[in-house]
Amino acid sequence: MIRVIIAEDHQALIDGIESFFHNNDEIDIIASALNGKELVKLVEKYRPNVVITDIRMPIMDGVEATKIIKRTYKKIHVLAFTMFDQSEAVKQMLDAGAIGYILKNSGLKIMIEAIKTVAKGEKYFDPNVLVNLKKDKKGKKPQKKGILSKREKQILALIAKGNKSTEIAEQLFITKNTVDTHRKNIKRKLGLDLNSDLRTIAVEKRYDF
Repeated sequence: MIRVIIAEDHQALIDGIESFFHNNDEIDIIASALNGKELVKLVEKYRPNVVITDIRMPIMDGVEATKIIKRTYKKIHVLAFTMFDQSEAVKQMLDAGAIGYILKNSGLKIMIEAIKTVAKGEKYFDPNVLVNLKKDKKGKKPQKKGILSKREKQILALIAKGNKSTEIAEQLFITKNTVDTHRKNIKRKLGLDLNSDLRTIAVEKRYDF
């Protein structure tokens, strides 16, 4: 029997997954958490075979929780579970120690396959995830086109938190005009229309800066 703990900040989704696996003879959902901090405590208490964790959660996110779990429990395998299919999100979870990645909208059949695969210590990537993790001949990761500067990332992160240009200018000790110029450059680099809602994009790209 594969013992699984799942971390997801939507209780309804957890309830649905637990209900699905209730009578499963191979997989047992032994506990669930609504945030990364709670997940770490449950892992310490129950020592599962597999952890399924969302990336974006309150208090502590899945990336940080995975780092803590893998630092202490090498034989517990982590499967990332999220709505995000950006390659950078995948990379962050892999760097943290996860060996699998599935999307929430891919269905329970894929989840079963993923759990069984990672439980054996083997990697599993959702077939709906398009990931380019190949290295070039020198062993370096390829650079993304239109990569943002450090300042642009800083501004995008503040936008994601709901800050307006005037507020960002005050926090970074720059003028509002400078912030507006950075906004235009960010949109250009991300291939966005100038009328696009940058806050929505900023939130979506939280793990893809």
